[in-house]
Formats: sequence, C-alpha cells, structure tokens
Amino acid sequence: MDKELEESIKLTVEGAGCQLYDIVTTKENKQDILRVFITKDGGVSIDDCANISRLISPLLDVNDPIDSKYFLEVSSPGIERKLKTLNHFKHSIGDMVKIKEFSTEVFKGKLIDVTDEGKITLKLENSKDIFETTFDDILSASTYFVWK
Repeated sequence: MDKELEESIKLTVEGAGCQLYDIVTTKENKQDILRVFITKDGGVSIDDCANISRLISPLLDVNDPIDSKYFLEVSSPGIERKLKTLNHFKHSIGDMVKIKEFSTEVFKGKLIDVTDEGKITLKLENSKDIFETTFDDILSASTYFVWK
C-alpha cells in the first residue's frame, strides 16, 4: 500500500477518535478485501467502524489501493491479534502473548515490559520464570485469550 494513502487513513482514523492498528489486504473466496483495524480506549463500537468506513471510502476512491474490485472492512483487531510493531507490543502490556523466535522456539506468557529499545519481557505461563528477548529476534507474535 502507498505510504501516502496509509498516512491519510491514519490521520482520518485519529481524527475520528481512534488509532490505526493495521491495514491488511487479503483474498477470501476469490474476493479481494482491504481490512482496516482500529483501536480505541474503552473499545471500538460498531458505530466507530461504520463512521471510519464512511470517512476513508473517499480516500480509497481517489487512490485505489487494489487494482480490482474489493470490499472494505473496518473492525477492531480483536482479543487475539497479531503483534507486528513495537507499538503493538507496548499497547499489549498485561496481555497473554505467544512469541515465536527466528530460532523457532515458542514462548507463552504475560507481557510485563517493553522498552523503547525493543527489549520484551514475559512472565512465562505456568511458571515463575521470566523470559527476555528483543523485537528483532521475533519471527511472529500474537496475543491469546485464556478461557477460565
């Protein structure tokens, strides 16, 4: 996606009182989809999603991000979401997180700290052990929900 369009979407989302979490293009059942994920303190409502969809549609009409017909979806990233940026990690402190490092080792636990330099600290699940890694050593990460 064009950086200028992404910045315009970000500014529009922020102007509506939310934060841009991620923009993803995907294909489901042979249909192209542009997904815009938003967050907001206190949670995202269906009205927030509808409002932001109406606000960014004109931007997409002028600067079409996908060459074919597509659907626009605006939603919350959900309780179980991918963590792609250092900011995603910072906003997930206190959540349960699953981290897969480039070494393919997987660590699960409560995210307890994230520094500006990229140091990430977990209290491992079902243990008192602490695990530390750096953002640059992470292949993939996501939050997860523990049902009780």
